[in-house]
Amino acid sequence: MKLFGQKQKQNNQKQVPKPEAPTTLAGIAKLEKGTTSLADIIAPSSVEVDFNYIRVGNSFYKTFFVVGYPRFVSPNWLSPLIDFDHSMNISMFCYPTLSNDVLSDIRRKIAEMEATISSQAEEGKIVDPKVQAALEDALSLQEQLAKGVERFFQFGLYITLFSESLQDLEEASKKLTSTLSSILLITKTTTLQMEDGFKSTTPIGVDKLYIARNMDTTSLASTFPFTSATLTQDKGIMYGINEQNGSLIVFDRYSLENANEVVLGKSGAGKSYLIKLEALRQFMFGTEVIIIDPEGEYEALAKTLEGEYVSFTASDPVKINPFDLSGLYEEGENELGLKILSLHGLLGIVMGKLDAGEDAILDRGLVETYRQKGITADPATQKKLPPLMEDLYKVLLGMEDQTAKNLSLRLEKFIKGSLSGIFNQQSNFDITNPFTAFSIKALEEELRPIAMHIVLDFVWTRVRKSLKRRLLILDEAWYIMKYEDSASFVYGIAKRARKYYLALTTATQDVQDFLSTDYGKAVLSNSSIQMLLKQSPSEIDLIQKVFYLSEGEKELLLSSDIGEGLFFAGQNHVVMKVIAAPFEHSIITSNPQELAKQQDQISAETAPQNSSPIDSMSAVEKNPSENQTPVSNQTSPPPNQNPPDINTAPPQSPPPVLNKP
Repeated sequence: MKLFGQKQKQNNQKQVPKPEAPTTLAGIAKLEKGTTSLADIIAPSSVEVDFNYIRVGNSFYKTFFVVGYPRFVSPNWLSPLIDFDHSMNISMFCYPTLSNDVLSDIRRKIAEMEATISSQAEEGKIVDPKVQAALEDALSLQEQLAKGVERFFQFGLYITLFSESLQDLEEASKKLTSTLSSILLITKTTTLQMEDGFKSTTPIGVDKLYIARNMDTTSLASTFPFTSATLTQDKGIMYGINEQNGSLIVFDRYSLENANEVVLGKSGAGKSYLIKLEALRQFMFGTEVIIIDPEGEYEALAKTLEGEYVSFTASDPVKINPFDLSGLYEEGENELGLKILSLHGLLGIVMGKLDAGEDAILDRGLVETYRQKGITADPATQKKLPPLMEDLYKVLLGMEDQTAKNLSLRLEKFIKGSLSGIFNQQSNFDITNPFTAFSIKALEEELRPIAMHIVLDFVWTRVRKSLKRRLLILDEAWYIMKYEDSASFVYGIAKRARKYYLALTTATQDVQDFLSTDYGKAVLSNSSIQMLLKQSPSEIDLIQKVFYLSEGEKELLLSSDIGEGLFFAGQNHVVMKVIAAPFEHSIITSNPQELAKQQDQISAETAPQNSSPIDSMSAVEKNPSENQTPVSNQTSPPPNQNPPDINTAPPQSPPPVLNKP
């Protein structure tokens, strides 16, 4: 008892903790009310809920739910919805269901449908085909569920469109309904439930509508929306890697309706790198490659492949006559007329813009120039030696019309002036090398479009003579696309290239000038392959409009690295990254730092050893055995003869005269 009493005494001596001071909740609430929270920052200024839409801030939203699905579907069957050209949110909710419960429901439904079919047969009525089809599907699904091959789910699909104006929202709603009807999807508007529909399509994972449809595993898997296009064929060359799924982009451009290609990108985006890589790989597969090179970027590639690199200068021995004829006859075509049209484009660049009267006199002068050489519309006469630009100059000078004399004065600098040695001689060159590059880097800026037109016409004339798989690369095409007649000529080549087994690659960094003309857009539309590399902010809106890019693709082109972009081929397009092997990279790179490093390495390997005669004598004294003339092929000294002593110095020769003139 005493012990218990002491214990009780100790317990009584414990101090009871004092209660803490009550928290001033009112003060905290008042403090929070005066501060800005995250909800205050992201919350809209107002929300308006209507029967057919909900307005959040300045945007209008409308939600649809799907109540009817097609009976048979294929993979990626929801692509028309995923690719619908409007801003929208899509939510998919999948609810797994116990197979036992589903099987009992299916048995009951099967019994009901069999009873319906039996009663219709007893009454002599035609069996409803919808009921018959539903019964067949139910029996098949029952068998799959019983075997455990399939599982059962409930699936809800909701779409919320949003626009800045109510009128735009209504128009987009009609287009969406029509698009979904084309794939046999029946949609309804969430009338009087717009708020629940809006919340169901926000990324919070809450289904406020719960309007679901029964689906098995196979059907549910086909609704997976994140499919990416692949551009991998059994033949062709590798352009790069598909950054969406890591697959290789292996493509044969000659397998499309036409083999033309357009490459657009800002300066430094990797256009030349991509084109040189493709030219190298096409050449390895036996394609004849012809390049018009305005900036001298393809010289190293041409020399590495043992190709021919032709420079356009007055002192260069290679000359091209712009008046050359192909000498071919094709039924329904006037070869001389086509050549005169091409010369109109060339002389339009040389002489400047011509009015109707000047153009008519020039046409008359061209016809007369060929006639004086005995060349007419008769194909038999078109194999004669063609005239020169000097002949046209003399014809115009000999006309009595003052306008003709003025035109001849515009030509005079190419005949007698500072540019007389470039475009006024007979052609002495033919394309025989499978890799040929024409460089116009040495020409002045104003002469480059003229040279590009002449080379392009020369190549086109040669291409038509023999049918062979060829690739023609027109780099920096904006030089020539600025002139309407020359742009028309390029468009004509793009339109007729397929007929001659020719692939035309057009590349430019000045997208605005290229796409601002009708002929530039026509060349683009006649190219089955388009490659978009990194773009500048000033031109991205035009690119987005022409190629119908999404906002994500637009941002991709603005932020992509060198050699990254979009690859369009036919109806498909993927995100591409250009990849080259190390030996390919060393040939095609145009990075100034890498080129300087390569030149330093070459200089270090090929530089001679700069040594004085005294150093040479010292080397001889140190290794006299290396300078002895061998007298026998024996590997060991003959008998009674000692091997040479490498430490014995040879007889001293007179010292060299260092200051001998």
